[in-house]
Amino acid sequence: MLHVQEVKGPPTEVQYFDEEELAHRLTDHDVEVIREIFRTPLTGSYNWDYEAANARIRRLYELGKRFNWNSELDVDWTLPERDREPAGAGGPEGFAAHPKWQALSPEQRAEFMRRTNAQTLSQFLHGEQGALMVASQLVTCAPTHDAKLYAASQTFDEARHVEVFHRYLMERCHMIYPINPNLKFLLDKVLTDERWDLKFIGMQVLIEGLALAAFQTIHANTPDPLLRQIVGLVMRDEGRHVAFGVNYLEDWIRALPQEQIEERAQFAYEACVVMKNRLISTTVAEEFGFTRDEALEINARSQGGSAFRTFLFERMIPNLKRVGLLTDAIRPKFEELGVLSFENLKHDGEIDWVRLEAPLETKSRIAA
Repeated sequence: MLHVQEVKGPPTEVQYFDEEELAHRLTDHDVEVIREIFRTPLTGSYNWDYEAANARIRRLYELGKRFNWNSELDVDWTLPERDREPAGAGGPEGFAAHPKWQALSPEQRAEFMRRTNAQTLSQFLHGEQGALMVASQLVTCAPTHDAKLYAASQTFDEARHVEVFHRYLMERCHMIYPINPNLKFLLDKVLTDERWDLKFIGMQVLIEGLALAAFQTIHANTPDPLLRQIVGLVMRDEGRHVAFGVNYLEDWIRALPQEQIEERAQFAYEACVVMKNRLISTTVAEEFGFTRDEALEINARSQGGSAFRTFLFERMIPNLKRVGLLTDAIRPKFEELGVLSFENLKHDGEIDWVRLEAPLETKSRIAA
């Protein structure tokens, strides 16, 4: 029997799954749907010209059809789980030398690592749900036929991402952490704004850029071959999505009145501030006795935290410049963030077709 519960905000407690629950989750147990309602003044459009007008967007759409992987068939869920802390390691970077870490037992340290992984992947799950809903909005409000087709293919990509991260969290982590409030703020802003091009900017350039930076960090550092395979597949999809956004937006934004360009540049700047300074989670550290300030200071000093921010802005700033959102008026604010050194790096308007068209590392290909 289906029960629907409407709530005013997202859950605030960790959700746990034990082996018995997993074994029976597809039985006739009662199902509860927890919904948080939001409203958006979405303006849709028909498009009566069905011809392809943008060859790059149509080619990206074709790639989406060709590389439509299946999480049930193409991901090897039998891969053995690997320890998240390599043998002999003293602990996570920055924490290992801290007296509070030294006071933890080996079992507590292992649990710290397990929860840190779950917390990070939970944000992937929540972010992908947001991306799923934004992509579905773009199908309705994108002004051209090519963009509607691509947004439809992206919607299915995001559905797979939600599915695959949810299954990993349930079967490998056995817990799901609540959404980071600042990530929720970004998603809410994009979902509820009435301007279709701001949805493109917010999702295709900013949030997808954030996701790629996080996935790149995980892919390079995780000892778990299953997670590496999942993230590798998801990264391929996200690379297409960012390329779509940059290619589609660059001509549109430059045709806008300057006042409207500045509004969008300000939004991009404010989102970058959130991504640089406020998406750091201290939840797990606080569960183990660290204060929020201690956890933030450790992250700020860590090479891992620095590498993530570098990955993020190496991709995002060149793309913002390409689409025309590093205006003369907004540049001083980005300069204060210390990220303009990335502006002349490679942007995603120049699509790496060789990389996007390379065969996927699916279960069958890896086995071969």
